[in-house]
Amino acid sequence: MRIGKMRLRLQTTITLMICLIVALVLLIVYVMFGMKFSRQAQESLENKAITIARTVSRTPVVINGLLENSDSGSIQDYATEISAINNVQFVVVMDMQGIRRSHPDAALIGKHFMGGDETDALHGKEKISIAQGSLGYSVRAFSPILGPDHKLIGAVAVGISLGSVHSAVKQNQWIIYSGILVGGLMGIAGAVLLARKIKRMMFGMEPGEIAKLLEERSAMLQSTKEGILAVDKESRITLVNAEARRLMGSVGMSQDPVNRQVDQFWPLLRMEKVLNNGEPLQDKEVEQSGITLLVNVVPVRVNGIIEGAIATFRDKTEISLLMERLSGISLYAEALRAQTHEFMNKLHVIMGLTNMRSYDRLEEYLTDIVLSIQTEADSVVRLVKDPVMVGFLLGKLSRIREADVRLVILDDGMLPESANHEVSRELVTIAGNLLDNALEAVQGAGNKLIEIGFRHEDSRLTLKVVDNGTGISVENGDHLYEQGYSTKGKDRGIGLYLVHRSVAKLGGTIHWESREGEGTEFTVQLPYIAKSDDN
Repeated sequence: MRIGKMRLRLQTTITLMICLIVALVLLIVYVMFGMKFSRQAQESLENKAITIARTVSRTPVVINGLLENSDSGSIQDYATEISAINNVQFVVVMDMQGIRRSHPDAALIGKHFMGGDETDALHGKEKISIAQGSLGYSVRAFSPILGPDHKLIGAVAVGISLGSVHSAVKQNQWIIYSGILVGGLMGIAGAVLLARKIKRMMFGMEPGEIAKLLEERSAMLQSTKEGILAVDKESRITLVNAEARRLMGSVGMSQDPVNRQVDQFWPLLRMEKVLNNGEPLQDKEVEQSGITLLVNVVPVRVNGIIEGAIATFRDKTEISLLMERLSGISLYAEALRAQTHEFMNKLHVIMGLTNMRSYDRLEEYLTDIVLSIQTEADSVVRLVKDPVMVGFLLGKLSRIREADVRLVILDDGMLPESANHEVSRELVTIAGNLLDNALEAVQGAGNKLIEIGFRHEDSRLTLKVVDNGTGISVENGDHLYEQGYSTKGKDRGIGLYLVHRSVAKLGGTIHWESREGEGTEFTVQLPYIAKSDDN
């Protein structure tokens, strides 16, 4: 709530609004009950006056005094006594001519009644009125006086001053004022307590802060890369972010899921099971419309009670792509590690020969190293023009040489630089995993040999990797590209799977031939646009 340039806090706003409502209610109550109490006070005095008038009109002293037409002494004494006992302003007895036979001011006895409102009473009718007489304004009640033969012989007027009426009204109003004061204090106390309660329920935050926090949370949920779907404790879907809608659309689920039962909309998530037993589901694979999603479902607890569940899911192919990229990076790192290790060994030999001052032997050793490195580098650079693949193969040569294996680069073709850097990265993944697989296959062979060759013709590249290892059996060949399948133990079987995925991604093919105990040959064919062809 804003007043001018000042923004009020929520607690203050609630307190002021409730106090305003209480004040309006109390004002209405005051007006309604004030009018009612005023009317009741006036009616009470009127009833008192008419009752006294009726009593006096039936008193024998008054009736006999009017019939005998004697002096007014007995009537005056009686009227004065009645006036004093009942605390009224006056009790006036008059004859049929309106002549006073009693009055608080004895000097006015025998004179005509003032006010003009006595006519009805002198005609036999009771009447209540407000009029001005000799004693000022007053509420006056008139009652006719009947003789023994029921003949009208006069009238009685009983008056109560308006000051007495107003005093009675004020006495009743003090009750209203007291009630309003108590009600107002209770309303203010209730408003303060309610405002504090609401503030605690809102974790002490202002509405603007809550709105900002909600917008931030919504933006984070909508921008996250994972699909998010939330349900309440009745299994009704309450939240779906943009990525979840995209993934659901890719598997053919185009309807709006919000407010629908999750077990009817997408039973494969099994979120109702998590709501029932409170145990999360981790890395569950859900396959639908040919797409595999990796799903995690966790319960949402508030004060230890399950109030809902959240499912996060992602396309497994995207995760596999990330694994491929990480695999390529690991291949680079492993090649660099092997090169570093080999050079450190050479530096140790050089340091040892230098300390021994065997300079002739040192010169011979350096010459052999330089010639060997130059020969390898020349061979790689001559046949491979892609800088990424050159650096990778040079590092791989060092690693393979450490394992006492000979790597031969076939010179019946060459590898030009690719026009697409993404193809170069995928080619490193393919060649690196094939070479690693061949390196493991030749460990039991006598003369360990691996051959790799490239041939580029008509915008297609042929890659061959040949080893003289143990070979592949027919039974194992049927599962060669399955993820996790391996004859070498647990947590294996990823290399050839990644090779197959990369080849398929580039639109190529892969074939293999093997003879048990003699070796294996992998042939990969890919569309390959050389940089020179592209230019």
